Amino acid sequence: MSETVTIIDVRTIAPRERHPLIFQTFEKLAAGGWFYLVNDHDPKPLHYQFDAEHPNAFTWQYIEQGPEVWKVRIGKV
Repeated sequence: MSETVTIIDVRTIAPRERHPLIFQTFEKLAAGGWFYLVNDHDPKPLHYQFDAEHPNAFTWQYIEQGPEVWKVRIGKV
């Protein structure tokens, strides 16, 4: 049985729609679930927002760190 991997590539999404989509995806995760975020810049402001809205409830692991593509694995604790 294979696991379905969710990848949100925000490079193709309008900027105003990005964070709401990311947080909706996070809210739907079960504990221990995760998804990949792909972006064209370091999503550090998003990390700060997660810290403010979901302290100690998420994991953040850089998989790729630029210079053209950033990939982060975001999980729910």
